[in-house]
Amino acid sequence: MKVYFITGLAADRSVFKYIRLPQGYKPIYLDWIAPYAAETLTQYAQRLAQSIDTAEPFCVIGLSFGGMLAVEISKQYQPAFTILISSVSSVQQLPAYYRMAGRLHLHRLLPVAAIRHAAVLKRFFTKESPEDKALLKGLIRRSDAQFIKWALHAILTWDNTTVLKNATHIHGTHDGILPCRFTTPTHLISKGGHLMVLTQPEQINQILAQVLSDLQNF
Repeated sequence: MKVYFITGLAADRSVFKYIRLPQGYKPIYLDWIAPYAAETLTQYAQRLAQSIDTAEPFCVIGLSFGGMLAVEISKQYQPAFTILISSVSSVQQLPAYYRMAGRLHLHRLLPVAAIRHAAVLKRFFTKESPEDKALLKGLIRRSDAQFIKWALHAILTWDNTTVLKNATHIHGTHDGILPCRFTTPTHLISKGGHLMVLTQPEQINQILAQVLSDLQNF
């Protein structure tokens, strides 16, 4: 069965380099496409899903912003399983201060350069290996400014209230971007941060092996 991966904002498929799927599953990585200026998160997800072979059973895994897109894809195409990592499944799980910023359009006042600089500086205080810190810094510096502007607006104006019934939600207890206290994950990883796909992949792989093996036996 094919498993479609959607990465997070300002990242690419390389952040999944430590993630391993059980035998019988084939990873497919959905690369970003250019958004239209006034496109909503839902509309973008529908276009991104055009790369998915929906004629056969499939799974979708979304990281952070990619998890929100996975939710919208799953609402329309009903995959065999949806797995969210370091993400949220509905607008109610976004912290109230994010939703308020969206209503007041405060994100439009913040230069993308400042966002990039803050993200790079944060790497000095995170737990990634030196190699992975260098990877992330490169991704941040090369990220497309227009895409970031569009994505921030799409996230902060997201209006989904539907909670998927067949989703696995893996979240870290120390996620500083999307704090777990606002979410309802099915699996918690102790001391996991927002990028635990790089710092604690073994635990994530164990959960994926269990969930996807159960699906094969269903």
